Amino acid sequence: MRSQAKIKIFAASIFLSAAFLFALDSNEGRVAAAEAPKFEVKVPKGLPADLFEQLIPKDNPITAEKVALGEKLFFDKRLSVDKTVSCATCHDPATAFAESNMVGIGIEMKKGARNSPTILNAMFNEAQFWDGRAPSLEEQSKLPIINPIEMGMKDHTIVVQRVREAKEYAPLFAAAFPNQPITIDTIAKAIASFERTLLSGDAPFDRFIAGDQNAISQSAKRGWELFNGKARCISCHAFNPSSPFFSDFKFHNIGVAAKNVNFNQLARRARQIANDPKAIDELALQEGFSELGRYLVTKQLKDIGAFKTSMLRDIELTAPYMHNGSEKTLLDVIKFYDKGGEANPNLDGGMRPLKLTDPEMEDLVEFLKTLTSDSIRERAKNTKAQTRAPFPG
Repeated sequence: MRSQAKIKIFAASIFLSAAFLFALDSNEGRVAAAEAPKFEVKVPKGLPADLFEQLIPKDNPITAEKVALGEKLFFDKRLSVDKTVSCATCHDPATAFAESNMVGIGIEMKKGARNSPTILNAMFNEAQFWDGRAPSLEEQSKLPIINPIEMGMKDHTIVVQRVREAKEYAPLFAAAFPNQPITIDTIAKAIASFERTLLSGDAPFDRFIAGDQNAISQSAKRGWELFNGKARCISCHAFNPSSPFFSDFKFHNIGVAAKNVNFNQLARRARQIANDPKAIDELALQEGFSELGRYLVTKQLKDIGAFKTSMLRDIELTAPYMHNGSEKTLLDVIKFYDKGGEANPNLDGGMRPLKLTDPEMEDLVEFLKTLTSDSIRERAKNTKAQTRAPFPG
């Protein structure tokens, strides 16, 4: 009996000790969590901070460690097959995270078929890419790396292997993703976290709309009136305080893709080829197929030649314009809309001749220039352009 009692007392002491230690660890964990500094992204004036918070994925909260890792990956040319191209090559801070070439140029100077849009405020897009083929920044970031024209890696397994071979990444991933291996998903989450910090606001227009009547010129004010009225820009480039990005995030055929294109023939071929995200991604950068736009994703006839309405912030710094870079200047873009776009069977019903005068078109250009963030302009001005010199070693 006495030995049984001793056993019970010993077992009880073990249980209490374990419970104490668990409680201690748990409390320490709570203390550590409570003391860990919260990583806060400064949302510029003019952008809705509450929307920013809402759009952070629950399975990928922003941390300082992820952002630092994502930034390193974003600028790392080793993610391309010949180590000459990084994400920043086509989304260069020197050009407001866009590219000055007509279309994106990847490894071995291979030309794509679409212009590289800015990724400033890209976290607010309802879908990524001109045709919306990626639902999130995480999914978007995976595709250019294995596109044969852009970064040319054979598959994601090779990408992960190359990142693992770069010794400096091990501690960075351990800090950003504790107890998780390096995978294409953690690579994508880190890049997406960095991209979510690339925000643009606090432009002269933001100060004007907040009540500072001297923030923009008289010409720009007339342009803002035209934007909302005769020029009909607001129909697709929507603006309101809760979504101040000048886009309805929808897809429209305005005729840019209609020049010398047999849509029906291409659509038949695309239906037979594209069935998965990688195949769609490769078709999107092939001349001809690229012009099918949103149709490549939905296979719906109404989406033939339709592309996402681009946001307009910092548009002054991101020439050339349209999904294929076919318009060199903002004035060229306005003239394109003024003539009612390019006629084709799928032309958006909102497209029609505007009959703008030359001074009115100049006022619209002046208005568009007021959407440039002071800080983004300054960064572009003081940033050395990316090069294609291969990563050493």
